Amino acid sequence: MSDVPAPHGSLSERTSRAGAEALAGRRRGVRAFLPFAGPAIIASVAYMDPGNFATNIQAGASHGYMLLWVVLLANLVAMLFQGLSAKLGIVTGHSLAQLCRTHFPRRLVLAMWAVSEIGAMATDLAEFLGASIGLSLLFGLPLLLSLLLTGAAIYAVLAWQGDGFRLIEILIAGFVGVIGLCYLIELLIAPPDWASFAFHSVVPMLQGADSVTLAVGIVGATVMPHAIYLHSNLTSNRVPTATDADRKRVLGYSNHEVMLALGVAGLINMAMLAMAASMFHAGHAEIAEIETAYRTLIPLMGVGAAAVFMASLLASGFSSSVVGTMAGQAIMQDFVGFRIPIWLRRLITMAPAFVVVAMGVNATQALVLSQVVLSLVLPVPMIALLVLTNRADVMGAFVNRRLMKIGAIVAAGAVLTLNLLLLLEIVGLI
Repeated sequence: MSDVPAPHGSLSERTSRAGAEALAGRRRGVRAFLPFAGPAIIASVAYMDPGNFATNIQAGASHGYMLLWVVLLANLVAMLFQGLSAKLGIVTGHSLAQLCRTHFPRRLVLAMWAVSEIGAMATDLAEFLGASIGLSLLFGLPLLLSLLLTGAAIYAVLAWQGDGFRLIEILIAGFVGVIGLCYLIELLIAPPDWASFAFHSVVPMLQGADSVTLAVGIVGATVMPHAIYLHSNLTSNRVPTATDADRKRVLGYSNHEVMLALGVAGLINMAMLAMAASMFHAGHAEIAEIETAYRTLIPLMGVGAAAVFMASLLASGFSSSVVGTMAGQAIMQDFVGFRIPIWLRRLITMAPAFVVVAMGVNATQALVLSQVVLSLVLPVPMIALLVLTNRADVMGAFVNRRLMKIGAIVAAGAVLTLNLLLLLEIVGLI
């Protein structure tokens, strides 16, 4: 994370110096861009977590390629809000949570912190369970043992955070590469109908109440609360900027990275849905769970295809759980200025998953419950981000322009409405 001191001469220090050289004009092209790449890659993991797997598989299996346009639209909205979060950190040198603490009443800040902590733990529950399910299915292990092994592996990764931000960024980028490669292999194993893929990516279409519910689920769960908080934390003071000209240039690099990283995440999500459409839609439209999809893949496409699918889920679960813990730590220290050892943070966020498994609660039901919690938490960072980026006393010359302001408000209103509809549908009120 951006405020973790890096050891002298470390990879992170060298990255910061390279960024300063780029701002001074001594680096050009890709060499100038690379020192600023990393924050959006980490944030993009939130859009490839196990919850996305479940939603996209169900959408592709039940409706074929029809909801690809929803995935594309949701990804564009995600780009907008992650871009705003990154801008806030770059321009102000502070994270979203830090600015909330500065500009909002203390009682409101404490309430926001409490709600956001609950959201971070709900996020980590889903991601930690997803990785453990993948490990359990791939190696035939009991789920409780998989939880222990997954927790140990994630803690080992987080321990590298003390070496600075760059090593974690490279590692997360590697996980994203594994997920992308796995889905490329899946598309080669079972090529989609590319004509239908292209058509449904741009032509909106819904058929029946179930497709509406799935569309709401795809969009409503897209903008993740912890990713909004974390992105601004990662970009604040990553490379110190002294002038508005420097900030403008860093912002340009950031916008390019957001489009690239979240563009890749969007393509992976579309590949998930297309894989489910090509493999399951014709004869297994009832598939709605990751476990069922894995077991169905074995007789349909062979053990190799199923193993590749599980490898992508493992990479997704590991990386998203690491990012979730990083976000939780950032939320705590930036809202209330309090920091706890990473091992204790990891222990606290793992506890709900162990309780769920030990009590025999269905893992899929636990994932659904986590989505309900996230739907309740999402308005907090989203509205705070819009309020702060629309304030000239916070953003100065970089305050949102009129067109951006209108677009962001409309997008936020649409996402929050869809989250409300999803929540009402989950609890059975509609």
